[in-house]
Amino acid sequence: MNGLAAVAALVIFSVAFFLIATERVHRVAVVLGAAGLMVALRLVPGDDMFYNEHAGIDWHVIFLLLGMMIIVGVIKQTGVFEFLAIWAGKRSRGRPYRLLVLLMGITAIASPFLDNVTTVMLVAPVTIAVCQQLGLPAAPYLIAEVLASNIGGAATLIGDPPNIIIGARAGLSFNDFIVHMTPIVVVLFALFVVMARVMFRSAFRHSVQVDAVMHLNGRDAIKDKPLLVRCLAVLALVMVGFGLHHMLHWEPAVVALLGAGLMVLVSGVKAADYLAEVEWATLVFFMGLFVMVGGLVETGVIHRLGGWTVNAVGDNYFLAATALIFGSAILGAFFDNIPYVATMAPVVEDLAAQAPDAQTGQALWWSFALGADLGGNGTAVAASANVVVLGIAAQHGEPISFWQFTKYGIITTLVTVTVAWGYVWLRYFT
Repeated sequence: MNGLAAVAALVIFSVAFFLIATERVHRVAVVLGAAGLMVALRLVPGDDMFYNEHAGIDWHVIFLLLGMMIIVGVIKQTGVFEFLAIWAGKRSRGRPYRLLVLLMGITAIASPFLDNVTTVMLVAPVTIAVCQQLGLPAAPYLIAEVLASNIGGAATLIGDPPNIIIGARAGLSFNDFIVHMTPIVVVLFALFVVMARVMFRSAFRHSVQVDAVMHLNGRDAIKDKPLLVRCLAVLALVMVGFGLHHMLHWEPAVVALLGAGLMVLVSGVKAADYLAEVEWATLVFFMGLFVMVGGLVETGVIHRLGGWTVNAVGDNYFLAATALIFGSAILGAFFDNIPYVATMAPVVEDLAAQAPDAQTGQALWWSFALGADLGGNGTAVAASANVVVLGIAAQHGEPISFWQFTKYGIITTLVTVTVAWGYVWLRYFT
């Protein structure tokens, strides 16, 4: 592609991102318009938009989201979310910070074993229900959860979609992620729990309707116990499928779709009921976003950024690791980290291949993973989980603006990435 095409793609992306950030135009309208321009100007070939996994729509992500949305939509009919809301409210005894830590802990513990998109889709409805029961604003709790999810998901190979891409490209196993990523993730989550006490302090001043919750019986919230048993059995199979998808040679999206089909089959729930829970606007937003990023890929913008990074660091591999962790966090905050990692992985592979030993090469991959995963907290559109939670919040009448999320995300990213950089230096370069 020529330089003019690259400039055009960059201008379209920048204007679209500005409109999304300022919320002057609905974000779905923005990405559809920007994606249409990318294709109309042939910055993204029409066929690539649908069939190129690096420069077009990532259907693995779209169908993973669709499958999990249907699963959540069926489970919601059982009343289990209301049950969990009552349980969480009672367990916290109405203390807002204790409730926040409880919900963040559930999210962070689940995220390394489920992908973080799946985790937030399961936890967000519970959070909204418990906040409504206690008379609390849901937005701070949802934001804290998705930030915790992006931190917790970095711990394992399957916890965050970028890790799956990195593991496949670098030949890193599930155990490699446990040994190298989990220790720092535990530290970062503990740090985030302390940070949340300060960042969300305004949310802890609201009066809590705890008496109403303490007198509720959670079991009464379950509308159909036999249906709940069947749904939980299918959900357990889906979780096993996610854990074994590499051995089964199934993409996570295939597991989600099979689970959705089985869930619908055993539940007998009407299509109108579970399809009403599908976040169609979120799915369309992702499609447009992938095409927008595809324009930067096809015109060579992202490849040039990677090339400049490789040339700038030369033989200084600690500088390379520093550039990867901070550069990935910065770029990942503006691009969805899934297409970003898919695009930059070949650049990191070339850089790691030039390393003097295997440990240094792996250190570059870990720096890349930490930067991309933690950078997912940078803005409201930096990670799939962020976009999904904003969609769920809007659908339930608890809208979260771009800047409401981003002002917390930037602080969290800055602190966690800096601590992670110190970890990389101590573990691999001293």
